[in-house]
Amino acid sequence: MSNSKFQELKNINRIWAIGSIHSDLDSFKSIKKYILANFVKGDKLIFLGNVIGFRDTSKEIITEVVKLRFNLLANFNLKHEDVVFLRGAQEEMLSKLLQLQIAPNPIEILDWIFSHGVDKIVYSYNFDPDEFKRVATQGTIQINKLTSKLNYQISITPGHKEYFSNLKHAAYSETKEVLFVNRGVDLSRPLSAQNDCFWWGYQNFALISKQYSTFKRIVRGYQSNQLNDLENSKNKILCSLYRQPLKNQKILAGIFSEKGEILELFESN
Repeated sequence: MSNSKFQELKNINRIWAIGSIHSDLDSFKSIKKYILANFVKGDKLIFLGNVIGFRDTSKEIITEVVKLRFNLLANFNLKHEDVVFLRGAQEEMLSKLLQLQIAPNPIEILDWIFSHGVDKIVYSYNFDPDEFKRVATQGTIQINKLTSKLNYQISITPGHKEYFSNLKHAAYSETKEVLFVNRGVDLSRPLSAQNDCFWWGYQNFALISKQYSTFKRIVRGYQSNQLNDLENSKNKILCSLYRQPLKNQKILAGIFSEKGEILELFESN
């Protein structure tokens, strides 16, 4: 896979995009079943970030999405870059946890990311979140020992190291008419200068009403408010494949053309 932060999709028939999964294994399995029944040659697939988090099945969900990727690559003669994983806030926060030993304020960072669902990720790899809280007060060496153990567990789980090593910041079609992100874009900056707007969002992004650069459609996998305007997405630039609140146990997904046309929108059973 390319080390680039962005993935350009080429030779497109259709682009499938899956919104934030947040470790919801049962809902993902229904989405997976629908994809396998309807995927055709030339189709591409993008996971829009936040695959993990909030549930203690984070480890299992990565294994499931990696299995789907291998299935599609094997059966549809896809290239590695035809199935894309975007970095979401959950993946970013786990990355911060794995670097906790270099943080100037490890206790505060740990409290914040654990309050936002990362404690469940830790638990899924058979670590006690309370152990991280204890170690966070004991200095750099002890923190490093624990984060190294977690990193090792991730690395020895088949496909997991590769998953985290190849997360993209955004993806777009070769025509550059449809852009896929986790949460938002700073419309005043080019893609190369977004910093972390992709997964933390940008103020008033939900109200976007004009084209961003060449992109006629922006598809994102997470929104923080409970405004659900999916039904009107076809008439708007922004299409949000997520429905608050988290407890509704729905995963939203869609199929798009390389020009950004919405071909189908659907949700898990």
